[in-house]
Amino acid sequence: LDDLQWADEASIEVIKRLLLTSGASHQSKSFFFLGCCRGDEMTDDHQIWNMINSVKHFSITPTIVELTCMDKDNMNTLVSNILCLSPRLTQSLSDILYHKTKGNPLFFCQLMISLNREGLLSVSLSRRRWEWDEEKIQMRNIPDNV
Repeated sequence: LDDLQWADEASIEVIKRLLLTSGASHQSKSFFFLGCCRGDEMTDDHQIWNMINSVKHFSITPTIVELTCMDKDNMNTLVSNILCLSPRLTQSLSDILYHKTKGNPLFFCQLMISLNREGLLSVSLSRRRWEWDEEKIQMRNIPDNV
């Protein structure tokens, strides 16, 4: 479930009961639940944290993964891997992407997809590799709330 930071109390209670029921079941050995939220939009006393703490008392051990922003080197490694090109070749593109996304993985993914859809990042069949238009990508507007 996405955007759990906006879930109401009744929804949180349903999730809690689902986790407790599934965790207590002897028929299933495991249960996978993935919930996503924006930590910067939640306080320490948010009902999600209260729910997570309460299920821990029933031997349910949640795993919390915090997705943080990438630094320039990690972003270049990712771009290099995605485009199957050497990091040396992708560095200038990665610098532009980092500047536009501030390393945010969600915005990075959305930007890469939109650049491809707009033809600013595309495969050259004659050169057998990805190509991009740095000048147009640099000029492309990105929302201020990145």
